[in-house]
Amino acid sequence: MSSVQKREDVSYADIEALPPNVVGEIVAGELIVSPRPAGPHARAASSLGMVLGPPYDFGHGGPGGWIILYEPELHLPPDVLVPDVAAWRRERMARVPDDHRFTIAPDWVGEVLSPSTARFD
Repeated sequence: MSSVQKREDVSYADIEALPPNVVGEIVAGELIVSPRPAGPHARAASSLGMVLGPPYDFGHGGPGGWIILYEPELHLPPDVLVPDVAAWRRERMARVPDDHRFTIAPDWVGEVLSPSTARFD
């Protein structure tokens, strides 16, 4: 189950201090801590990426023109978000940044609803 901490001084340092077996996000000043995806969740999100990738990211049998990524860390101040899948039109984000922080809002996001995260997602 996700846990929520509401503090006025929540920051990215709080995310960095979390153990590696959880995902931290900051939403509207709240630190949201969720478990790493379990097998069924990871399988569903991966399958979504495999279905969308060929036509939209690679242009095989579809329009192409998109960059599709699994679990990018979005830094959209004041929030830090980690959607299951996100996609950007290439004209808005021509290449994937070298850093793990993405500062351009995606054009599309997909969330896999799991019992432990569905309320938040």
